[in-house]
This record gives sequence, structure tokens and C-alpha cells, in this order.
Amino acid sequence: MPILTRRAALAALAVPAAAQAQSADWPTRPIRIVVAWTPGGGVDVPIRLLLSKMQEVLGQPIVVENRGGASGSIGAAFVATQPADGYTILADAAAHVSNNSLMRLPFEYATAFVPITQVSVLPHILVVKPDFPARTLAELIALAKAQPGRLTYSSSGIAAGPHLASALLARQAGIEVVHVPYRGSAAAMADVLAGTVSFTFSTIPAASPLVLDGRLRALAVSTSTRLAAFPDVPTVAEQGFPGFELNEWVALWAPAGTPPAIVARLNQAATAALAEPAVQRRYAEIGILPVGGTAAQLADFATQQRARLTELIRAENIRLE
Repeated sequence: MPILTRRAALAALAVPAAAQAQSADWPTRPIRIVVAWTPGGGVDVPIRLLLSKMQEVLGQPIVVENRGGASGSIGAAFVATQPADGYTILADAAAHVSNNSLMRLPFEYATAFVPITQVSVLPHILVVKPDFPARTLAELIALAKAQPGRLTYSSSGIAAGPHLASALLARQAGIEVVHVPYRGSAAAMADVLAGTVSFTFSTIPAASPLVLDGRLRALAVSTSTRLAAFPDVPTVAEQGFPGFELNEWVALWAPAGTPPAIVARLNQAATAALAEPAVQRRYAEIGILPVGGTAAQLADFATQQRARLTELIRAENIRLE
């Protein structure tokens, strides 16, 4: 073998060895989780509840950085450009699997990231002000049919989970309602409280305190069965729409090329945090369903969700404005 070729071969062998050594030492400094949504919302809350145990398992501080906007694509675009060393990871919602069908982005979600684990499912709850004239889902639909195009609904962003849940309901109910997107769930909820918009499908963490305080009335949940946190709130499915189910979900992702050993450590830390009784109690109190599982399971789930949501977006001609 010529000297240059031999040296090139030895150099190529050295790269994986160096990566393995780096993975074995990881982490040696704080880790950053970029939440691609605004503070206090359905992605931010379940992630922050995991931090204490994850830090304990990994032996390093974890810092949360919120980079919301453009249905999560701003935060995702940032993480996609970061070194694949495990020190910057992404917490994202269901828009992770639908954004590429809505906008031109400098990256493809399916190839820019590797899965770590699915953290949780966040059921949606349809809420209105207490003085809103409809007290049930059937009454809301009847009101919308009597006033086509007059009722409005808010969401945390175009094609975010709350938007798609409302679009699916409108499609199945045969009603015409107007979508008003906001930059995050807090702003979307504020205008329901103010009466500026008629209703919203909110994630449970954002709506739960307001429902329990009587500042909002819940008409339905988006899961296939009722939630333990709101046993008296019927599902959409049981109110005349069999099979209706569209929930938000949260998952952790790393930049493509992150060493499998580091991904495995992150998965281990998140899974351990999800198994903590205190975390499970808090999740249950606010209506979050813990998931966990392997990176491969998240990969399969994301593939299925990408196909399903892309079909809904195309059928409803949902576009970014």
C-alpha cells in the first residue's frame, strides 16, 4: 500500500475511535435543550419537569432555551446547524413532522435530526369562555352552522397541533370557522379569555389551570378516551365523531450525526426522568401522558405521523400565510 494511501486509511480509522472516546467522556459541560416553542406552553412545561432527574443521571446542568416562532421551525433550524456532539438538542412538537409540507426550509426534518425519545402526548381540550353561548360541542357546531364563517378559533401556530385538531373537527362536522394563528399557546389562550376569538383546542397544560379556576369551560377532549384529569369532559369521538383523535406530542431530537452512544445516554436520562413518581404525578395533574420508549420507536412513530398529517394538510389546503 502506498504511504499516502496507508496514512489516509489510518486517519479514517482514527475518526471513529476519536468519536467513541468523546462519547465515552460525554458529557463534560452543560447541555442545552432548545424548546422550539414559547415558554409556559405544551412543549415547554413537560420538558422542564424532566430536568432535575436528567441532570442527576447525566451529571451536568441542563439549560432550557426557548426559540419559538414559525410553528417550531425557527428553533429547529437553529439546532440543525449545531455540532452533533450532544450538547445542543431539540424539544419539538408534532409540527416537526409536518413543517416541510408547509414551508420551504433550509433543512429536511427527516434527515437533519436523529430521534432520542418521545417524551409525552398532550391531549387537546376544546375550551370557550364561561359566558359563550354554546355549552356543549353539539351547541358549538350548531352555532357555527347557523353563522358560517363568523366563529373564530385560535391556535399556537399554523399547522400546529391545535390548528390541525380544529381543522379536522371542522372538516368532519361540516362547519366553516376562521383560524386565527398566534405565536405560542399563551397568546392564543389570552384572546379566548378576552373573547376576541370564539374557541380553541389548547394543550392541557396551558388550559388546565384556567378550566379548574372556572375562567374557561371545557367542551371536549381530543383523545379516544376521557382523561383522568377531566373525567367529566367528554371526548370529541363520543359526541358524534367516532374515531376522532388528534393530539399534540413532544419529543427530543439531536442533530444528525450525533454518536449513537450519546443518543443512548440522552434516551436513558429522559426515560429515567419519565419514570420518576413525582414527574408522573405532576404530569397526571395537568393532563400530560408520559411516553418514553426507544429512539427506534420514535422514528417509526414520526414516519407514521408525517404521512397522516401531511395528508390532512393537503386535504384541507392548509398554507402558511
